[in-house]
Amino acid sequence: MTTVDPTPASLPAALAEPTAPVRRGWIALIFAANLGVWMAFFTPIQVLLPQQLERIAPADKETALAVVTGLGALAAVLANPLAGALSDRTCLRLAGREFGRRHVWTAGGALLGAAALVLLAQQRTVAGVALGWVAAQVCFNAMLASLTAAVPDRVPVAQRGGVSGWVGIPQALGLVLGVVLVTAVVSGTAAGYLAMAAAVLLLALPFALLTADDPLPRAHRPALRWRALLASMWISPRRHPDFGWAWITRFLVQLGNALGTLYLLYFLTDEVRHVDPEGGLLVLILLYTAGLAATAVVAGRLSDRSGKRKVFVITAGGIMAVAALLLAVAPVWPVAVAAALLLGAGYGVYLSVDAALITQVLPAATDRAKDLGVINIANSAPQVLGPALSAPLVVHLGGYPVLYAVTAAVTVLGSVLVLKIRSVP
Repeated sequence: MTTVDPTPASLPAALAEPTAPVRRGWIALIFAANLGVWMAFFTPIQVLLPQQLERIAPADKETALAVVTGLGALAAVLANPLAGALSDRTCLRLAGREFGRRHVWTAGGALLGAAALVLLAQQRTVAGVALGWVAAQVCFNAMLASLTAAVPDRVPVAQRGGVSGWVGIPQALGLVLGVVLVTAVVSGTAAGYLAMAAAVLLLALPFALLTADDPLPRAHRPALRWRALLASMWISPRRHPDFGWAWITRFLVQLGNALGTLYLLYFLTDEVRHVDPEGGLLVLILLYTAGLAATAVVAGRLSDRSGKRKVFVITAGGIMAVAALLLAVAPVWPVAVAAALLLGAGYGVYLSVDAALITQVLPAATDRAKDLGVINIANSAPQVLGPALSAPLVVHLGGYPVLYAVTAAVTVLGSVLVLKIRSVP
């Protein structure tokens, strides 16, 4: 039996449990907004930052990339739940009109994040790149906090698996389109950053401008006390055990994802010895995206219809682990192609179903964005820990075979621990 936050009919729409299914237009617009933010997140990590840092520090490119992405992920860990908590309390009134509590963060994050990418394009030192990427991560995580909260704000539980599938596809598609844009349409790292800045504005702003966003009456706004706000970031696993287990499982699976993807370009260059590593990376990303798109919405809808979540999460973890093991035992191009398809298929199932599961274990409707921000720490923290583990594994402890074996083990552990969640079947 699933748990749904009981909200009395007297509560305002912003806090009520949604009952009306969302329409295709709303899904299309949130799909586009997520596409913009994930293009801005992943294209720099996979292509632009490695290229930029290789020119700045060619002898230490692995360490430089690990430091920059690690600092950016640390900024994300802090920014996402804080922005979510502030959006839970947002009561914006301009010219006598009340605005909702989410869209101002979506629009503001897109605008400031685009500006950060423009500044990042001009950096010529590792420190400058790190500062620019931290600024971009703060802005885009503020944007992501509001977009993530839009699903439990407006989508009924029985529709969340399918909608989460659509929302999950941009995580891979954004990288594909971003890589195509910065390699085939524009040339140069600086032009790539500018293209990403334009894309995030064009794709994200329509959702903020054209969809409803229920305002939060001031009478229902929690008092803003910084000490209490920071204390609220700790959600007791003793009082909310299912939320705690959901956090742990998400953290471990995303740690496996971070371990397995950070050095993919270097893996193709140094281990597979592909004649065109950047072209090979694009092929793998396309195959990964095809696998993800083929399973995400289908698995989400099957999960909605069956009412079951955990069996899908466990299956997804097993598929992803097999993909990582293939890379560990046979680092050759045909195996990399098969692994990309498998990894995408497994991750598509995981993204849609686990996202729906998490919305069903949130402690309270009043803190949806903050609580999802805490969950997003489980997405971002592995980006900090991943580089710290990946670099020594590759450089000192056995190379890429050990890296991908560890990836498989961590992923399996994370998916199996979903069995600890009791309130969701």
